[in-house]
Amino acid sequence: MTTIAHAERPHALLSASGAHRWLHCTPSARLEATLPDTTSEAAKKGTLAHEIAELKLRKQFVEPMGPRKFANAMKKFKADPLYESDMDTHTTAYLEYIQSIVHAFSSPPYVVVEKKVDLGAFVPESFGTSDCIIIGGKQMHVIDYKNGQGVPVSAENNPQMMLYALGALQAYSMFYEIETVHISIVQPKVWDEPSSWSISATDLLAWGESIKPIAAKAFNGEGEYVVGDHCGFCRARNTCRARVDRLMSVEQYAPMKPPLISWQEVGEVLRRAEGIVSWYNALKEAALSEVLKGGEVSGWKAVEGRGSRQYADIDVAFAALKESGIDEALLYERKPLTVAALEKVLGKAEYRKLLEEPGLVRAEAGKPTLAPISDKREAIKRISAADDFKSEEESRNE
Repeated sequence: MTTIAHAERPHALLSASGAHRWLHCTPSARLEATLPDTTSEAAKKGTLAHEIAELKLRKQFVEPMGPRKFANAMKKFKADPLYESDMDTHTTAYLEYIQSIVHAFSSPPYVVVEKKVDLGAFVPESFGTSDCIIIGGKQMHVIDYKNGQGVPVSAENNPQMMLYALGALQAYSMFYEIETVHISIVQPKVWDEPSSWSISATDLLAWGESIKPIAAKAFNGEGEYVVGDHCGFCRARNTCRARVDRLMSVEQYAPMKPPLISWQEVGEVLRRAEGIVSWYNALKEAALSEVLKGGEVSGWKAVEGRGSRQYADIDVAFAALKESGIDEALLYERKPLTVAALEKVLGKAEYRKLLEEPGLVRAEAGKPTLAPISDKREAIKRISAADDFKSEEESRNE
């Protein structure tokens, strides 16, 4: 393949992937541009998984390759220290999903993989790369693969995907009549089925027009800093003054009278305090990095943490122990894999076939946890003390 490696691709100031930030907090993009861009191990794994997915799609739809060439490419990916076996399983599921869409057309549709799209008609100097675009029968599918599991990503009203779709409309509307746009996100570690959502091309273009003034403000670094869930992956999140002020604003509830705050006030405190622990830990890591670089953080210094003991050579150590009469059984633990770990080893399809369908695994309800009202999970039915007492009475009388 002659395509540019995913990690080496240029990025726009107002990227599609960052749209959920700069659409809410317009000055954030310019602020982020002043800070170094760091890449986490999870992001690097995501890049590797995307490159595997691209290889499989190109083999199927773009540039047919023989078994040897494909095997050699996969061998190179599998030699990467970041490679995980489920990357192969999940990217194959992604390929199969795209195949199912392609095969549903009455005649072969147009398929393009890793298409760079120009977003400049709606967002200044912006562009992005769409994982897969399928066009046929007045329909356009815009599909994205996500390797992460920490944050479930929904296709509904997803600004990143809507921008990719706008770019695709700009690129292909001269050649194809497109009436409906279908957006899909394949996130195998989160969803059993891809998240999908549809919008008319007319409504999508209207949305594109509606964000133009917001994008212009973001490009110029204008507007107010707005704190919210969109701060999660912002480079400035740990030292952003607006976010720090919001996180620390719970102090206003300390002098409240009467001495007990109401449950309405509890809800507000929880909302404002959400993220303080993770923010504090992230800020502490950032401060440590600054001190280790030779900088100063008032009132803090870097010290050596608690050390750990490691075998100099585990094979030599265990051989010496066995020669000294230590039973080998004492040196190892034999524990069954958890259900989640076994599902990862077997793959979802095999797991369902061998364990779930025969009824060898039972699903237990999770422990109740408090979540914001915006959480998409259904609320647990509230049971009053009177109802609870009534249920106990009925049970005793049966």
